[in-house]
Amino acid sequence: MVSDEILVRRLKAPATREQAFRELVSQYKERLYWHIRRTVIDHEDTDDVLQNTFIKIYRNIDKFKEESSLFSWMYRIAINESITFLNAKAKRKGLDNGELQESLVANLHADTYFSGDDVQLKLQQAIATLPEKQKLVFNMKYFEGITYEEMSGILDTSIGALKASYHHAVKKIEHFLTGD
Repeated sequence: MVSDEILVRRLKAPATREQAFRELVSQYKERLYWHIRRTVIDHEDTDDVLQNTFIKIYRNIDKFKEESSLFSWMYRIAINESITFLNAKAKRKGLDNGELQESLVANLHADTYFSGDDVQLKLQQAIATLPEKQKLVFNMKYFEGITYEEMSGILDTSIGALKASYHHAVKKIEHFLTGD
């Protein structure tokens, strides 16, 4: 595995850009896939958003200032692409984002790529009820183990606000699951 520093240098050099991009995709596609999947839920939609994310990364690598880690920068692009995609999908279907999320989760049981049991399906339903920011923070912390410090750089939000969002998300999920 090539270090991000070397990879970025090679991505910015015209002579090595294509090969470096293939390495970047190979190195990060699975991690970005699962991040996007937890946001957009549907497998086919996830593939589309992932492709758009990598296109945007390729086109904008020269604008990467290296003030954050490469993954943080790509993660931010994936978040923005996911939200843009969901907003457009909701608009096309004449739904608000909450209704779209409920519809996506309701269809999870029919998704051949979803291998979760009833408990995991119920958890996804609970997560779908969260406001967007809480959903992002919960997924990043719970599923991906991203630290509050890393999240702060990715989401450009204070650590205190992230901790509060995560706490509120956990409480709402517990309430959803227990009905208390």
